[in-house]
Amino acid sequence: MAKILVIEDESAIRRVLVKILSEESDTYEVSEAEDGLSGIEKIKSEDYDLILCDIKMPKMDGVEVLEAVKKVKPEIPIVMISGHGDLDTAVNTMRLGAFDYISKPPDLNRLLNTVRNALDRKELIVENKRLKKKVSKNYDMVGDSQAIAAIKDIIEKVATTDARVLITGPNGTGKELVAHWIHQKSERSAGPMIEVNCAAIPGELIESELFGHVKGAFTSANKDRAGKFEAANGGTIFLDEIGDMSLSAQAKVLRALQENKIQRVGSDKDIKVNVRVVAATNKDLKKEIAENKFREDLYHRLAVILVKVPALNDRREDIPLLVDYFAKKISKEQGSPVKTFSAKAVKQLQQYDWTGNVRELRNVIERLIILGGKEVSEEDVKLFASK
Repeated sequence: MAKILVIEDESAIRRVLVKILSEESDTYEVSEAEDGLSGIEKIKSEDYDLILCDIKMPKMDGVEVLEAVKKVKPEIPIVMISGHGDLDTAVNTMRLGAFDYISKPPDLNRLLNTVRNALDRKELIVENKRLKKKVSKNYDMVGDSQAIAAIKDIIEKVATTDARVLITGPNGTGKELVAHWIHQKSERSAGPMIEVNCAAIPGELIESELFGHVKGAFTSANKDRAGKFEAANGGTIFLDEIGDMSLSAQAKVLRALQENKIQRVGSDKDIKVNVRVVAATNKDLKKEIAENKFREDLYHRLAVILVKVPALNDRREDIPLLVDYFAKKISKEQGSPVKTFSAKAVKQLQQYDWTGNVRELRNVIERLIILGGKEVSEEDVKLFASK
């Protein structure tokens, strides 16, 4: 049921609007407010699908209501109600974000068409947000263990904020999946997600990789080049294996977090960036801090929210789901029929010590699909997945 709020100080017009809308459809639930202040209080306490708001009112006029609503609930369409002398103001409110305006006295067809169109737009906005928050199948986080449920709960709470997140856990556990979930469920999902593997970049090149460089900054710098922070502007940068970053680069990352500015290597010009930072590591950063290998101030900047991804050995109850997921995914990639795994085969897989975690399990499943029988048996597991 669509919830509509009518904010109008003239009681006669307010009653007419409420009567028209209530009689138009039994799917409309219409509330009313006699001035802007009471309207704002209702909007703060309830969720509305549409607001009809008069422009000239005592205490708080319609323009002020519009500006206030756009700050707290920008997705709600607002239709302004204008008197003859308010038309210029009504047109101006469209620039401020109003959906449309209707004149007094309201024309029945014009009013109802505007209401329907505004509600349709609200529905599209909500659906678009829902689709944006659906995570790509490439980054499924498979499992229903308590540990995975806790991680998903944290992601739901933190994703819509800009809080920095530090993801910890052994290699192969899926830390990058957590990072992608955070990005794709965030308001930045339409922006870029830039990944940087700090362990894979030589120490002398990491600063250029992150912040870019200007021509002539070093021997092979033949032209100006933007770095990963600039590429991630408006989106998220994922600093994987940040524990392997040099202390010099750490200092520059710290400045970027503190000031939202970076400098290309060889330049003293500040470049503003709007980037959310998500970092991950398999190292104990507190131990690294004690050994002067990692900056404590950077750690506290990064670890606003901590997410610990468990080893596969600590969530063996998820192995049957992972086996089924990987069997279907790998078979599809190979263009072959999906192979099933016998209950005993799965049980055997649950007994292994998975030092390589989920990444190792995936490789073993691929091997069993290629080398095992039509149904992968316990014997196939013992023969081809031997540890």
